[in-house]
Amino acid sequence: MNLAALPEQVVQQDGNRLLAALPVDDLERLAPMFDTVRLEVGAVLCEPGDPLRYIYFPHDSLISLLAVAEGRMTLEVGLVGREGILGATVALGHDVAQVRAVVQRAGSASRIDSAQFRSEFTRNPALQRVLYRYTDTLLAQAIQIAVCSRFHVLEARLARSLLITRDRLQSDKFHLTHEFLAHALGVRRVGVTKAASALQQQGLIIYSRGNIEILDVPGLAAASCKCYEIVKDAGAGAEASAFV
Repeated sequence: MNLAALPEQVVQQDGNRLLAALPVDDLERLAPMFDTVRLEVGAVLCEPGDPLRYIYFPHDSLISLLAVAEGRMTLEVGLVGREGILGATVALGHDVAQVRAVVQRAGSASRIDSAQFRSEFTRNPALQRVLYRYTDTLLAQAIQIAVCSRFHVLEARLARSLLITRDRLQSDKFHLTHEFLAHALGVRRVGVTKAASALQQQGLIIYSRGNIEILDVPGLAAASCKCYEIVKDAGAGAEASAFV
């Protein structure tokens, strides 16, 4: 194993889990194709209908996937962290983005040209295996989030969203503005304010100027709907399946 030949972040603990699941020989062949890039909060990596020029494998960054209706209404349908990939549909023959991808947490990512990625996918059974499993779980999460958004009250949906973000970031403290949460939940900012205030009054969170601290994880889970556990299990399955 020649670790020096591999992308630096892949062999570090905070590297991308999908890449780390590939055989070493595959990683050594892929290494020259990757750039390590810095992703800043709020950066829009793609819009629906945009050509997908690059594929991103986050390390410590977090990317929100937003479905867009009529160019202005949005709803978060997934999150991509170090367990996943942005742009996997290129391997399935889709050359344009289907969602708006916005950086939720700044950090680094491995980036590869989409044409190179597609070419490697066609010849690499290990890459095919991990991506098929990941896209399947990502679809399951998107379906559950859509169901949650239709049938559950905003307070429970906000609790679910905060818990999922906590799991992805592995931290009880993070920054999410009212505006971003409104876009993610598909509601007005006043709705976010009311729901966050309700959770704060119950002693579950502290929310001030976009800075969130989760004080009571079990309590917040109880305030959430069952969709949190379903989405959490799907996300855990995506990460675990990469190493099967």
